[in-house]
Amino acid sequence: MPDMSASLAMTHMIPLADEINNDKVTPGVLGFIVFAALALGVWMLMKSMNRHMGKVDFEETPDPSAATPAAAPGKSAPKNA
Repeated sequence: MPDMSASLAMTHMIPLADEINNDKVTPGVLGFIVFAALALGVWMLMKSMNRHMGKVDFEETPDPSAATPAAAPGKSAPKNA
């Protein structure tokens, strides 16, 4: 029975092929080449960006106010003379 459904599907597709308009403008090969070139360019830019981001060595400096230890509640901090 699977052969019957495949042939039935093909008979439904044949009339659709006759309805193709030959005057219709499509992107064609040139459109594909331009799209492929753009995709290749984006891929190369992403690869380059990934390489440059890997070279970045960023260490955030600690906040100076958070670096000093907080005094215990109820006690005053010692003063440096």
